[in-house]
Amino acid sequence: MIEVLSDRPINDYASSEAGKLRDTLLDRGLAVTSIKRMFGTVKAIINLAMAEHGINGRNPFASIYMPDETPEERQPIPLDAIRRIQRECMTTDDENRWLLALISDTGMGLSEAAGLAKDDIVLDADIPHINLRPHSWRRLKTKGSERLVPLVGASLWATKRLQQHDSSCAFPRYCDGKICNANLASAALNKWLKPRVNGHAVLHSLRHSMRDRLRAVECPSDIIDQIGGWSSSSVGSSYGKGYELPILAKWMKMMED
Repeated sequence: MIEVLSDRPINDYASSEAGKLRDTLLDRGLAVTSIKRMFGTVKAIINLAMAEHGINGRNPFASIYMPDETPEERQPIPLDAIRRIQRECMTTDDENRWLLALISDTGMGLSEAAGLAKDDIVLDADIPHINLRPHSWRRLKTKGSERLVPLVGASLWATKRLQQHDSSCAFPRYCDGKICNANLASAALNKWLKPRVNGHAVLHSLRHSMRDRLRAVECPSDIIDQIGGWSSSSVGSSYGKGYELPILAKWMKMMED
């Protein structure tokens, strides 16, 4: 918002400028659902500031028209396409491709991966893994999102490659230790990915593909849920500590073979 409309007192913005922000985000290729989510954040911040400081008036970012968007079913990406993309990531060998490769063999969400600190990556253990935990710059959706994720295949390659830069953040292009800009990462990676996949597949489709790949090796559904940080509908899943890392790694390696 500040980039497009400049940094001004909140009662100095007009609804027409909110429309300008919407149009700018549409031009950048963001989905309407993503723009609505971002506007929800901006509206909430301004509502709170107006209430706390006794500012009268109307929130200029409220009731802004948003175009209709036909929901598109997110299709998983076939395994042969994933392997081809992973090979190209290793050939190009840059920060964007490290991030894409990491997601491809972990099923992590984009913000989960982009907001990693280097300290979250444990390579000197018997089972290399990611200790996925919340940070001040990137929260996690649910308690179940906080988890250990074994590293195999392209994800293990990617985490080794990103050790070469000096930043304490795993992906400094998108996270500086204060802010995690997952939207910027999404635009860049989806633009690169789109001509390499068919149909309506996007970056998030890799997360759907992870479920299918684990199902293909007959991995139990509760283990799949724990690996991906998905909420389980089973009451029993909330009891106990869950599966230990060696069990998770066993199924991840089976998926990779």
